[in-house]
Amino acid sequence: VQLQASGGGLVQAGGSLRLSCADSGQTFSQYFMGWFRQAPGKEREFVAGINWSGGRTYYADSVKGRFTISRDNAKNTVTLQMDSLKPEDTAVYYCAARTRAGSYDSTREYGFWGQGTQVTVSS
Repeated sequence: VQLQASGGGLVQAGGSLRLSCADSGQTFSQYFMGWFRQAPGKEREFVAGINWSGGRTYYADSVKGRFTISRDNAKNTVTLQMDSLKPEDTAVYYCAARTRAGSYDSTREYGFWGQGTQVTVSS
């Protein structure tokens, strides 16, 4: 698994961004995928997750109703559509593949990580 995240940038509050994460490996469809974010001085936190088939999705309360996670196993990609962005959404966003069977919102359960993409929301 080799994950490459893209799509970050600078956007005004209320705007939208679409993050993508591509895997160049052959086993993408086997993994539960997650998006996390880390703001300066804060711990990395769970944002959204999606099971292997895309049939189940999970969101942090802070983004529920504003962000949408999806995946395309034929293209080995997972996407995070972010709408109604707020300044507090500013962070580096990471995609990750879960390799352990523990809590989907814990960084400890993810063994593969992308390099991160910066999202900045101005007020």
